[in-house]
Amino acid sequence: MDKKLLDILVCPVTKGPLIYDKKNNELISRSARLAYPIKDGIPVMLEEEARALTAEEVERK
Repeated sequence: MDKKLLDILVCPVTKGPLIYDKKNNELISRSARLAYPIKDGIPVMLEEEARALTAEEVERK
């Protein structure tokens, strides 16, 4: 994930910061408790495409 892109991207739901999860190739929004997928190097920033995080995942990230 390009650092410059990560610096300007925000969660579309909360407008909060995102954390890059290299292992799962996702962008994590702790505040929205969502994980946005990255497909072919492109973040899919749609709420309906995001995966809900478990409470354990939110604490761990």
